[in-house]
Amino acid sequence: MLRTRAWRSSSLRLLNDRDLDEVLEICDRDAVTNVFVSSRVHAAGVDPGRLGAQLWGYVESGKVTSLCYSGANLVPVEASSAAVAAFAERARLQGRRCSSIVGPADAVQELWSLLGPYWGRPREIRAVQPVMAISSDPLVPPDPLVRLVRPDELNTLLPASVAMFTEEVGVSPVGPDGGAAYRARVAELIRAGRSYARIENGQVVFKAEIGAVTPLACQVQGVWVPPELRGRGHAARGMAAVVAHALRSVAPVVSLYVNDFNAPARAAYRRVGFTECGTFMSVLF
Repeated sequence: MLRTRAWRSSSLRLLNDRDLDEVLEICDRDAVTNVFVSSRVHAAGVDPGRLGAQLWGYVESGKVTSLCYSGANLVPVEASSAAVAAFAERARLQGRRCSSIVGPADAVQELWSLLGPYWGRPREIRAVQPVMAISSDPLVPPDPLVRLVRPDELNTLLPASVAMFTEEVGVSPVGPDGGAAYRARVAELIRAGRSYARIENGQVVFKAEIGAVTPLACQVQGVWVPPELRGRGHAARGMAAVVAHALRSVAPVVSLYVNDFNAPARAAYRRVGFTECGTFMSVLF
């Protein structure tokens, strides 16, 4: 009873498949910024059991105007200040269940200012993460040796994926399950035809995945070159190959977000033709 009153008093509603069209309409307001949540909804619908997360809707005058994805990540979507306040109250009441808060910097900053006193000190805050996108042919020649990874190459790709994740996030994806869940995710992306790499003599020279896909945009993640091979142009030419293939076969816009302090990566993406179109912020636990 208390939980129901909390939902109503804060103008929040737990969404379901009956809200699908409205949810996608909200996500499509900014197809690049909202590609993660939109891709999950396109793939699984809005029902929490299939989505693997809850989708909260902020209601104004009987209409859902803002969203918040609450799963492994807490992600505000098109969230006004009033919506952020309501999402923060709901998240505070249920306790922290996510490993990160991520999304548009203004909304995440506001959300974290309300949740921080209750959720404790995060492992890291990345306050400025430029969002970059490209919708035209890359400006550098694609690496002809970058291709889709084959299912039989999982064991070759996996160590590179673990190294990338550990370097980027700051913790290893190999958890108590011995890395089974992460291995399954890497294998899933390979099977879906969304994992790219240049592999020479059993060594991964470049890798990247398309982690989110909608009819309007896709998002690249997991870009990595071994430390000993950096500075040779592999990242720019590899990304050019990914962009060329993605624009041809996946979505009309290719996007990503990158830490502001990663100057080499940002420079490589700019060489390819990516331009900045927004800013994300991440709070990591």
